[in-house]
Amino acid sequence: MNGRMRKEEEAMMGHDDSSVASTSIGIFGYILFGISWVMVGITLPFSLCVILKVVQEYERAVIFRLGRLLPGGAKGPGIFFVLPCIETYQKVDLRTITLDVPPQEVLTRDSVTVSVDAVVYYRVSNATISVANVENAHHSTRLLAQTTLRNILGTKNLHEILS
Repeated sequence: MNGRMRKEEEAMMGHDDSSVASTSIGIFGYILFGISWVMVGITLPFSLCVILKVVQEYERAVIFRLGRLLPGGAKGPGIFFVLPCIETYQKVDLRTITLDVPPQEVLTRDSVTVSVDAVVYYRVSNATISVANVENAHHSTRLLAQTTLRNILGTKNLHEILS
């Protein structure tokens, strides 16, 4: 039973056994990886300023090597290496974020127009999924809150909203 549930969770997350073989960066990627380490070694005292990155306690860094996610998920908190030219990273804030939903004109079920605004609190729980699956998580959350506010209040009568 647990094996079946795990496979279902992996399928929902976009992982399966066939994707493990496709995470290899290939021979050209390994050549670039080696060249990058050689360049770091040649310019060692100065390259430390470029390759060492620090992530705060409330942040995580999602690292991409040649456009693919590194295995092991997000890094942090602390110090980590980013190889120049082949690795990029994106910091994700894990603190609770507050955003205002601008006033929305909503037509209720009994055809009354109401102007409603809201405040949304959200927190990123998985930095890797936040970066890999959504282009801009903050903007997407704002739009989802506006749409949900309009849809829910559009199904209510005015006296239900006011009570």
